Amino acid sequence: MAVIINDDCISCDACAQECPNTAIYAGGEEWTMADGTNLDDNESHPAISDDFYFVVPNKCTQCVGFNDEPACISVCPVEAIDFDPAHEESQEELAAKKARLHD
Repeated sequence: MAVIINDDCISCDACAQECPNTAIYAGGEEWTMADGTNLDDNESHPAISDDFYFVVPNKCTQCVGFNDEPACISVCPVEAIDFDPAHEESQEELAAKKARLHD
């Protein structure tokens, strides 16, 4: 399951700095799958949110393979990051995603 940033976000950037997948972007920022991964997909995508930081679900692995828990949740000073029920994945699926992004 990916994480999601809610509208309590204060845009402090702490979460983005901790994300090993470069899956977190500032509001209004375009993103690519290649950012911070070994993928060659440089196609630019529009921001998921214009108002506050957002997570790209296809890049979020909940830090599987990097940390014991999602680093972004740990560092968020206002608890604005939750698990996203719209993107449920097993530990095996998250590990496979991590391998696809970084191996």
